[in-house]
Amino acid sequence: MDRDAYHNCSSLVKMPRQSYEQFWSSHFVDYIDKELSYSKFFKKYLLPNHPCMFSRRFTEDWKCRKQWVTEEGKPNFQKLLQEFEETPVPVANCNAKEYNANPKQVMPFKEFIHYWKEYIQNGHSSPKGCLYLKDWHMSRDFPDHNVYTTPIFFSSDWLNEYWDTLEVDDYRFVYMGPKGSWTPFHADVFRSYSWSANICGRKKWLLYPPGQEDFLRDTHGNLPYDVTSAELQDRGLFPQLEEACQPLEIIQEAGEIIFVPSGWHHQVYNLEDTISINHNWLNGCNIDIMWQFLQNELSSVQKEIEEWRNTMDSWHQHCQVIMKACSGIDYSEFASFLKIVAENRMAFLNACSSGDSSDYSRHLSETLTTLGPYHSAFDLQRVAHIIECLLCNEDFKLLDHSMLTFQPETMLQQIRDTIQSTRGQHLFYQE
Repeated sequence: MDRDAYHNCSSLVKMPRQSYEQFWSSHFVDYIDKELSYSKFFKKYLLPNHPCMFSRRFTEDWKCRKQWVTEEGKPNFQKLLQEFEETPVPVANCNAKEYNANPKQVMPFKEFIHYWKEYIQNGHSSPKGCLYLKDWHMSRDFPDHNVYTTPIFFSSDWLNEYWDTLEVDDYRFVYMGPKGSWTPFHADVFRSYSWSANICGRKKWLLYPPGQEDFLRDTHGNLPYDVTSAELQDRGLFPQLEEACQPLEIIQEAGEIIFVPSGWHHQVYNLEDTISINHNWLNGCNIDIMWQFLQNELSSVQKEIEEWRNTMDSWHQHCQVIMKACSGIDYSEFASFLKIVAENRMAFLNACSSGDSSDYSRHLSETLTTLGPYHSAFDLQRVAHIIECLLCNEDFKLLDHSMLTFQPETMLQQIRDTIQSTRGQHLFYQE
């Protein structure tokens, strides 16, 4: 990211988030078919939190678009079986509902492909229902395959950086589903961004900007499982439906990549037999949205068990445990997440000063080097801001700070010192 973009975004992030009304009045999504600088993507889509679509030119060099797809543009079952035949994969049943989602089972990849071929032969129907291979950690299971490359626009990815450091998990997925498979109404994990590339096939997306989902809640406060269901017309059950805008409907063709911003609830259909690659990701542009989401999650837990506040030992800690079980993270792990992001950028900026890049991974070094020191400084400013928020948060104050992997006050000062030191060396003013 260039110097001007860095200085401009430093002021942008202090402003209230842009209203979606202006975007919604145009009711279309930008289609990007020409070269686009990272700085322009950063300012036009990441910061304002607006969706866009990238043309197939951005995926035409991916191996999977050649190896996983036949000349007719269909899934290449033979090639896929050669690569993944015995691999266990998660498969959802789109015809069944379980807590506003589809229940999953694990089966060998070859069994799913056998089902899929029969499903096609039977006119896209089966007594087993419509099965959908989804949330498969293919990159984690086959790290040497290298069948695609994350576009630079999505490379500032704190979420997967954190999990890669722990070597525990990731949020990089492969989806494979027949015509008619779908994903119910939802917003992405931690209110992260997501990008989704169609390797083959077509998808239909229904997107609602943040806040619109509240008009879709029923009288019990629950979100719908299917926003196209006729039951939403019941004004007694969904009293605010008429206040909701119409969803943004997007058709995604083979090879195209959609950018889904933070907190945009969506529902997705496969219009053809489809393979896609999806990443969830976070960075300095939407970390404030994640922090707000975590506060909301904790507040919901506290309301649920409020009656035991005065009778339960360590009530606040129990709330954190329940929150982590429901959302996948608690305040302590969120703090650890911020620590790792900050340490990597401080190491990078210090390495830029000294010329030594041995303190962090080669892959991360390449990413941070490509984005440049301005971006790392922006990241550190955003981490510092959220740590300041944590230190002012009453629920965070009640945690046992001796159990944290670092002292937030110390980390905050280290971040400030690093930014000041590197600025003093004129690091940010090198072209």
